[in-house]
Amino acid sequence: MGDGGWVYVFLGLLVGIPLLVILAVVGAFFKLWIQALFSGAPVSFFSLVAMRLRKVNPAVIVRTRIMAVKAGLPISVNELETHYLANGNVVRVIQALIAANKANIKLDFKQASAIDLAGRDVLDAVQTSVRPKVIDCPDPTKGPSTVSAVAMDGIQLKAKARVTVRTNINTLVGGATEETIIARVGEGIVTTIGSAASHKKVLENPDSISKVVLKRGLDAGTAFEILSIDIADVDVGENIGAQLQIKQAEADKQIAQARAEERRAMARAREAEMQAQVVEMRARVVEAEAEVPRAMADAFRKGNLGIMDYYRMKNIMADTDMRHAISGTDKEQTPQPGNE
Repeated sequence: MGDGGWVYVFLGLLVGIPLLVILAVVGAFFKLWIQALFSGAPVSFFSLVAMRLRKVNPAVIVRTRIMAVKAGLPISVNELETHYLANGNVVRVIQALIAANKANIKLDFKQASAIDLAGRDVLDAVQTSVRPKVIDCPDPTKGPSTVSAVAMDGIQLKAKARVTVRTNINTLVGGATEETIIARVGEGIVTTIGSAASHKKVLENPDSISKVVLKRGLDAGTAFEILSIDIADVDVGENIGAQLQIKQAEADKQIAQARAEERRAMARAREAEMQAQVVEMRARVVEAEAEVPRAMADAFRKGNLGIMDYYRMKNIMADTDMRHAISGTDKEQTPQPGNE
């Protein structure tokens, strides 16, 4: 091959490679471009190539733009790309906007994308606005199936309510969830039953609970609007008042027993104290009796007591002992204070 041949080969490669690249790009995006063009939502080749470079799925953008245009929604490609790059669900947002438009619900792309980026299912929110849903109160999957409350007569009632709500689009971002609705309704049921004078009145008019609870505006600050609160079931539970009275009586009994035991202990202590005093008095008597021989000896020494006086005293004591023996009593058996 001569020098001229290499020149032709070089020129062929110089022209052919870019042409192949262009054909590959056209082949990759031609179907999407034709689809968008004939759907009345044209997207330029440059935009499709730029989407690929920005790691945006062109097929998703083209399909959602076609959906928006067919529904009469003026949404640009740039808005769709921006929401896609923010990790938003572009398809759900467009479907929600179409559903809201058909249902005459005021919702624009900016608001819908904000709801989607906040982690809420915007399509489900729109569908709930059109078709309200029912929430069980309490939620049987997360605890007890009934709300327990005690009326003023002490009878426990177990109630179950069903709350019909629809989504409030304006407060969906930042509004409280279903758990808040369930908690507030449960609190309202407990308060209403607790303020009832008798459980019979509640059983006669269960709708009085829903009327009182509904008037309290429990949907304030939430993402929902409460349409109705219906009492599904009311059952009679335990007699809490009687149980409390029994426990109170048992407590009073224990307190009385404790006080009686305290008084008994004080009486025993007083008895022991008196016995100690008796023993002390006996000791004093014995001590005094021990002084008699000493006094007699001192009287003998001083001449105040003669021998005849002493014998006379002994005779009297002997005569006394004899009288006791005759009467059947013994001096040692004579009752002494404290030995009865």
